[in-house]
Amino acid sequence: MGRGEVLALVGPNGAGKTTLLRILATLLLPTEGSALIGGFDVARESARVKRLIGRAAGDDQGFYWRLSGLENLEFFAGLLGMHAAAGRRRATEALERVDLLPMAREPVGRYSTGLRQRLAIARALLGDPPVLLFDEPTRSLDPVAAAGFRTLVAQLAREHHRTVVMATHNLEEAEVLADRAAILTGGTVREAVSMDGPGDLTRRYHTLLGRPQ
Repeated sequence: MGRGEVLALVGPNGAGKTTLLRILATLLLPTEGSALIGGFDVARESARVKRLIGRAAGDDQGFYWRLSGLENLEFFAGLLGMHAAAGRRRATEALERVDLLPMAREPVGRYSTGLRQRLAIARALLGDPPVLLFDEPTRSLDPVAAAGFRTLVAQLAREHHRTVVMATHNLEEAEVLADRAAILTGGTVREAVSMDGPGDLTRRYHTLLGRPQ
């Protein structure tokens, strides 16, 4: 994949989408084979890989709800090794990127699901990583919030040249956002699909899985 590209991981429940993302994020070790990010092996060079990636999941519960969005991001910036002033600057920039500055000083407990998802993306952007990993990012979002997320991802990829790997059950979402898709079943990539025309992914997905459209 190149800079500015979006790859969608699609497949039924248990296909291995989340597992693959966790391997790419260095949270799990592959039982066989290998994976590279930026030329670095995710198992043998995990420290280098971690500096290249940002990760957000649709069920993220890792925030401190009594702290503000800004305070949360400052805390996580500290975990990345940033000094206080640099951490605040990066946190503010990340909040601005996801249009959360007006809510920056509000406790996260007052955020809607959509706002917390934007905060998760802001956290993923803290280290200015070239690669973003999103796991079912719109699963708990209402249609308006989901549309806002898709617009944000398109901007991150097209305008800010981030590489995005995103797991989703929503084939329409994948077709709108992705340049390519990988169809997974049983922990294996069964087919890679280029988005050459509307409906290409949906047709290949249902043909491969033998399901009626």
